[in-house]
Amino acid sequence: MGACVSTSSRSTCSSKSNGDTVPPPCLGIGFCGQKKTKRTFSDHVVSLQHLPSIPNRIFTNGKSRTSCIFTQQGRKGINQDAMIVWEDFLSEDVIFCGVFDGHGPHGHLVARKVRDALPVKLLSFLHSNQARQNGSGQTCFKGNSKKSDVGDSEKDGSAEDKLNSVWREAFLKSYKVMDKELRSHPNLDCFCSGSTAITIVKQGSNLFMGYIGDSRAIMGSKDSNDSMVAVQLTVDLKPDLPREAERIKRCKGRVFALQDEPEVPRVWLPFDDAPGLAMARAFGDFCLKEYGVISIPEFSHRLLTDKDQFIVLASDGVWDVLSNEEVVEIVSSAPTRSSAARILVDSAAREWKLKYPTSKMDDCAVVCLFLDGKMDSESDYEEQGFSSATLQSNHSGNAIESDDGQKSEPCLQRNFTVRSSEENDNYGKLAVEVDGEIATGEDQGWSGLEGVTRVNSLVQLPRFSEERPNT
Repeated sequence: MGACVSTSSRSTCSSKSNGDTVPPPCLGIGFCGQKKTKRTFSDHVVSLQHLPSIPNRIFTNGKSRTSCIFTQQGRKGINQDAMIVWEDFLSEDVIFCGVFDGHGPHGHLVARKVRDALPVKLLSFLHSNQARQNGSGQTCFKGNSKKSDVGDSEKDGSAEDKLNSVWREAFLKSYKVMDKELRSHPNLDCFCSGSTAITIVKQGSNLFMGYIGDSRAIMGSKDSNDSMVAVQLTVDLKPDLPREAERIKRCKGRVFALQDEPEVPRVWLPFDDAPGLAMARAFGDFCLKEYGVISIPEFSHRLLTDKDQFIVLASDGVWDVLSNEEVVEIVSSAPTRSSAARILVDSAAREWKLKYPTSKMDDCAVVCLFLDGKMDSESDYEEQGFSSATLQSNHSGNAIESDDGQKSEPCLQRNFTVRSSEENDNYGKLAVEVDGEIATGEDQGWSGLEGVTRVNSLVQLPRFSEERPNT
């Protein structure tokens, strides 16, 4: 930890001399050395110890210039969800958003560690890439440039492909290093604890997404009739997705559901009915990393249009009880944009009580990013029951820990994410949704989820014994 990255401030990736545009050697992602118009995070050397003082970065209940975020603890112990919005991430037109859902005895610590460290690693890889580009003398490009003629279209297409390739590599490498760091962390046991991650970067009209696990991103967009519709941006990476199940089985892991929750596929060790992980990809969970559970993210790129209104990132506590369409309706009809995330979480909480009154509500975390960059006035914000103090305090019920994870150890008896086999009968059924526009081939026919009772990510901790076969 504590690795630093130094980046430059906002850039236009061009300078004018005698009326001519001269492209400096840059990638068009905020690293050009131009005259500074506004001091942002990118002007500073970044380390995890400096994160709390960085401007335009929020991770507790509140709002930013373009978004609002909110999380609420469920009824199973400490809140294991984490979230972040980081504006001016590379330059003034780049925003990073993420939601992380922890599980296992130390899941809350894993989720917060990933929330803090993953964006910095992403910056680090982009900075390294820019250093290599500068060394090779390659020129910059803009990811959302206009196409004017055939020749320019070909150049712009090549630039677009290159920008996409840069972000893909950065996402893949940062996720890989993040998981490697968790494995070797001296103060955080991730053997049977882990976290999902749904992360997006908006750069101008480009949207880049990397994700693992079953948190989800959707978009509210207007159709040809100017009606609001829901567009699913990511796929819930469940163990029974055909491509996921095939990989797990090749690695000797097992995928099956328990009798009392036949529609909840889980990942099991080859030699023990544990831990029963309810997702196919995650940070941590090293007891299963040799048996098919991976931390390699799915990556996708999308060009935004004027029809696209907002993006919602949320943990599965929201999607377990609300459909994509319901979420879009709730956010689009919120009295103020600043209140949208909180109203969505409140709606999910009500649905848990109405549909499953005897079940333990899951933690919920929501990020609402408005694509036109507009937010309510401060007076509207305060009318919704927020105050400036929300930006300085965590309303999620999370305990505060240091960057290296040092804090009082969580009590297993209070952490209901891991449950014993005797508790299984108290839980109900889950229908799995893996429906998304970017699903390919065999995944596209899967249906959406109607709702669930409380389903835990893990069933029980592995029980290693002398009977373990040599594999």
